[in-house]
Amino acid sequence: MATEIRKQKFYNEQVVPALMKQFSYTSVMQVPRIEKIVLSRGVGEAVNDKKQIDYAADELGLITGQKAVVTKSKKDISNFKLRANMPIGVKVTLRSIRMYEFLDRFITVALPRVRDFQGIPNKGFDGHGNYTLGVKEQIIFPEIDVDKVNKITGMDITFVTTAQTDEEAYALLKEFGMPFQKKS
Repeated sequence: MATEIRKQKFYNEQVVPALMKQFSYTSVMQVPRIEKIVLSRGVGEAVNDKKQIDYAADELGLITGQKAVVTKSKKDISNFKLRANMPIGVKVTLRSIRMYEFLDRFITVALPRVRDFQGIPNKGFDGHGNYTLGVKEQIIFPEIDVDKVNKITGMDITFVTTAQTDEEAYALLKEFGMPFQKKS
């Protein structure tokens, strides 16, 4: 193995045995894993100001260390002054080493910087083992310089896993150290 990231090593040494014990898997290959992390950000102001897309792409690039892809609208919506194929958002898909690096920084550095943090909601599961959460401010990431931010906006972060159920995905993310709110 060339370079093994801290969270990847943690997954192999801690998460896999814990999940095998909890769910009685017979093979290591049955244990769910995180396939990718997708960060996306809608930029509604891009209809009036094209530079907003560039700002959003630059910020996602700083946060992830990977170039952001511009997403375009699919159809015309006259009420929003939106035309088909207009840039309307940005996204980044992280896999492998960059995914584990981002996960590590997100859990250990970014989440503790959230104001009035009570844990992340445990209601963002989609029924297929994927989890999505919204971040209200991009300034929780240390890569973003607060003085250079022209507008505080949020983003969505989706964790795509190989888990078959939400219960397995919850256990996987919990083992990685995601600070979920207490179940009520």
